[in-house]
Amino acid sequence: MDLRKIKKLIDLLEESNLCEIEIKEGEESVRLARTPRGGQMMMAPAMHAAPQPAHHPERPAMPMHSPTEAATGGQGKGHSDLPDGHIVRAPMVGTFYTSPAPDKPAFVTVGQSVKAGETLAIIEAMKMFNPIEADVSGTVLKVLAESGQPIEFDQPLFVIG
Repeated sequence: MDLRKIKKLIDLLEESNLCEIEIKEGEESVRLARTPRGGQMMMAPAMHAAPQPAHHPERPAMPMHSPTEAATGGQGKGHSDLPDGHIVRAPMVGTFYTSPAPDKPAFVTVGQSVKAGETLAIIEAMKMFNPIEADVSGTVLKVLAESGQPIEFDQPLFVIG
């Protein structure tokens, strides 16, 4: 896909209220998504698309849940086991890791003070390691995911108080 087209897509995403856009041209596809903080964007590399199943309009639509509802079984944000505080959520789907390598200590632990911008963990997505940074300063009250666990978009990962 042409770099000029990708730049136009980035401009389109910035000018719109969209959080994510995916364009497919033949076997190439580009997906752009805003991250929750600062309006920055991620760009997934072009992938070969799998054949898409034919659309059958006579089939009734299935009810769709938000990623939060799907992860909580429809309970929404009313998690009773979450301490009060700021919840850091996963900006992407991938594998969650609490340390930079298996033999290294965790980036943060419960009770540790963190500053905004400090790395809390990493998410591996498409063989790329993406740092998950604290968007507020405070104390880590709870780590909600286990290292090596697959995570979903918008899944709660940390509680910072």
